[in-house]
Amino acid sequence: MAEVFYSRIKMLNLPLQKQYVIGPIVIIALSILMAITEPSSSTLFAYEYEEISRGDWWRLISGHFLHTNTNHMLLNLFGIALLWALHGHYTTTSRYLALFIFLCLSTSISLYLFAPQLKWYVGLSGVLHGLFVVGAYFDIKHHFKTGWVMLVGITVKVLNEQMYGASGEVAKLIDANVAIDAHLFGSLSGLLVILLLFGKHKLTTPKTT
Repeated sequence: MAEVFYSRIKMLNLPLQKQYVIGPIVIIALSILMAITEPSSSTLFAYEYEEISRGDWWRLISGHFLHTNTNHMLLNLFGIALLWALHGHYTTTSRYLALFIFLCLSTSISLYLFAPQLKWYVGLSGVLHGLFVVGAYFDIKHHFKTGWVMLVGITVKVLNEQMYGASGEVAKLIDANVAIDAHLFGSLSGLLVILLLFGKHKLTTPKTT
């Protein structure tokens, strides 16, 4: 997989234009701001099941910008930068941020409804899985075979986590249990975006006679 990513980055010119870089920069900046303002930021903005039940709905979004430690944040922000390098040219700032917020909400709501045992969660990993899936779809749409490789790879990863659990090395690195259900629901949220995009394309494509 690493060789696939490296070859794609070499093939593409990095999407440095204004309409492509603002979205990732906003996410990176907010994540760093949250880290600087710890521990107050975690108290006010982390995904907490009980607090969301009491009406703190903003935690469904804000929790994704928080991290357990510096390693966790750097790992996630590297993921944001890598996916931007691979797929940033496929969308504009407004669409990128709309997609990001949708994935935040969809992942968090799924966790709230279907994984109530997860009482506390922070991090971008669930959303990153969704962005990965959507990016793979755009690759496939633009006839890059790597898109299929990416979809198969993330499917195998998520299924492996569900069956055998997450990597102990990663848990040690981020000083927390890896929220594998967030990875699952983030990926499924990305799949939902694909279905919505595919349905929209079908509705707007003129029928030929």
